[in-house]
Amino acid sequence: MTVQKTHDDTRFSPPARRIIWTVPNLISFIRILSIPIIGYLIATNQLITSLIVMALSAASDGLDGYVARKFNQVSVLGQMLDPIADRLLIICSAIALAIVHIVPWWLMIIICCRDFVMGLEILLLAQYGYGPLPVHFIGKVGTCALLVAVPILIASHIFIHYHWVFYAIHAFGLACCWWGIGLYWIAGFIYFSQGFILMKTEHQH
Repeated sequence: MTVQKTHDDTRFSPPARRIIWTVPNLISFIRILSIPIIGYLIATNQLITSLIVMALSAASDGLDGYVARKFNQVSVLGQMLDPIADRLLIICSAIALAIVHIVPWWLMIIICCRDFVMGLEILLLAQYGYGPLPVHFIGKVGTCALLVAVPILIASHIFIHYHWVFYAIHAFGLACCWWGIGLYWIAGFIYFSQGFILMKTEHQH
């Protein structure tokens, strides 16, 4: 397991350069700034506009990674911003979808509680000089499923009264949501156990 540590330690060397002012990081910052706009558009029932902004945000997610690799601008900050942006989008979207009754409030709470617990763990690890834990494959798949579910649920909600096929699309969106939540929490338990092992090791030292 590779974990970035904030002080100098050859065992935890970062896989990317410590640079801030890059084009990919600027794109990531703009993506993060778009997230509350997306949440506001969903919460105020401007659903078609929210889908357009969400599509642009998703395109920027792929663009920043391509530019970083193409022009050798991969950075530690950029690797941190991507998962932060994904989690913020999931949280804001879940709250907004609950406000307009596309998903129930208890579903939003299940999603948000996981990131609240992970946030506490990140703060605890920071006390020992550790940065965020490396993203696990299960976490990536769970995040992807939730990010896919959001636009599907919005689109099916808009058009569900026009054709029966949108009921099936809505069911598929809910399935993605449930699979995403399950994998999201499984990954959360993995992160929690990894963090516990790191903190236990530090105590033993």
